[in-house]
Amino acid sequence: MEQISFRTPLALLLISLGAIAAVWWWLATPITLARAPIDPSARLQCVSYAPFRNGQTPLNPSTQITAEQVEQDLSQLAKVTDCIRTYSIENGQDIIAGIAKKAGLKVIQGIWLSSNRFKNLNQISIVVRLTREYPDTISAVVVGNEVLLRGEMTANDLAAIIRSVKSQVTVPVTYADVWEYWKKNREIYDAVDFITIHILPYWEDLPIRAKFAADHVDSIRKDMAAVFPGKEILIGETGWPSAGRMREGALPSRTNQARVVSEILTRAKQENFRVNLIEAYDQPWKRQLEGTVGGYWGLFDAVRRALKYPAGEPISNFPLWKWQMGAGMVLSILTFAVAGLTLRRRPWTPRPAAWIAVGLSATTGGILLGIAVDKMLYESYGVGGWVQWGALLAAGIASPLLCANALVSGRSLPTFLDLLGPRDDKQRSVTTFLLGIVLVTAVLIGSETALGFVFDPRYRDFPFAALTMAVIPFATLTLNRPQEGQRPLAEAVFASLLMISAIYTGLNEGRDNWQALWTGAIYVLLAVTLWRARAARIPK
Repeated sequence: MEQISFRTPLALLLISLGAIAAVWWWLATPITLARAPIDPSARLQCVSYAPFRNGQTPLNPSTQITAEQVEQDLSQLAKVTDCIRTYSIENGQDIIAGIAKKAGLKVIQGIWLSSNRFKNLNQISIVVRLTREYPDTISAVVVGNEVLLRGEMTANDLAAIIRSVKSQVTVPVTYADVWEYWKKNREIYDAVDFITIHILPYWEDLPIRAKFAADHVDSIRKDMAAVFPGKEILIGETGWPSAGRMREGALPSRTNQARVVSEILTRAKQENFRVNLIEAYDQPWKRQLEGTVGGYWGLFDAVRRALKYPAGEPISNFPLWKWQMGAGMVLSILTFAVAGLTLRRRPWTPRPAAWIAVGLSATTGGILLGIAVDKMLYESYGVGGWVQWGALLAAGIASPLLCANALVSGRSLPTFLDLLGPRDDKQRSVTTFLLGIVLVTAVLIGSETALGFVFDPRYRDFPFAALTMAVIPFATLTLNRPQEGQRPLAEAVFASLLMISAIYTGLNEGRDNWQALWTGAIYVLLAVTLWRARAARIPK
């Protein structure tokens, strides 16, 4: 019997390690593109440029951009493009045009309009001055960016400002907005010299999959050309995010960003239309407004200022996959080791189902650990974000280890009452207490995110990886032990909340959003686990 019990966990460990290796090999499979996103032999027409880095944000009026950092950026961008598009002259950005001249770059200069009339007049006067100082550098002026989309100005007031700027400059003047808002406000067409439209397939009301993004951009461009004949159309913003939450079938990822950018640029070359990519560098500050996805539209990363997709190198969603796979294998081995050490202290033969449960927990954790760490690094923003996602990841790592101990020793999943309620004289074990803490952490964070997807879902990330790491071991522990006693009220309330939220999220996000479906399924599994919980004693 001892020989059989030894062979069983060893065989399961080998299966677990093999599964982890196979899944990571598949996840890391690189893609090959017909054209590199940044082709050394074909310079970009134009790219949006915001100079903020190292915690800088235009949302803080005291932020001031230094000439040194702009010089570093523009000397780098001059190697891949002939043109940059700016959006404002605030926070010291009025120095960009002069530095661009030295770097040999053209500038599509932006004026940031809002409901603040004083700021509008100040921006206009400075940009008018810049066009006179750098007539060979500033090739056009964009009077307002998505101000109609934001509802901060009427079309009549905007048209009047555009005409005022046109009377003061000698370069072409345009306005930039999402393509639908040009159709809704056709009077702007008469005021501008050319039309600048934003086509962002990911952000469409009906999100477009990455593989259809280039076709969508070209289709909208042709439709706008038919609606507004006689004036050139510049695609002022288009691109794809490399990280963030799914919207229906639109998945932000490194490979999808590379594919979309490559295909749009190829289409622009074939059909001879102008396109400005958004954007040069990742802008973490945008996450405050748009969630994780807002900070990852750049061709260069924000920290190292390094090109994400160097020509000739394979493009993978997980370039560090060997380290991630190795970390997952270590977690799997530790999970089996904890079970083995527990068994040595309590020499008896667990049921085969207990070892299968240990194997399932170890394999799930081993596969998802690298993804969960990756998501935490990308999705954590601010102290609160790091605490929340760090705590969930810690719960995901601790859960398979603690549940392995409980499975082999024959203990059940503790209830909230066991952790927080009155106790009798016997001492609670440290491992049981820690398992209870991990359970409460997962339930609280899971419930908070579940409610977020009901009441404010647009910019929220799906915590599927770390939450799955935590919940699967809980579920196996609950299913592995017969449940006796009375269902605690707290568990019943959380179970109901999670179940209702899961159903709503699945319906609201759509069947193409596998991140939402996966997260919803884990909410359901956690709800079932809590619903099955029983308190050994109910205080009188």
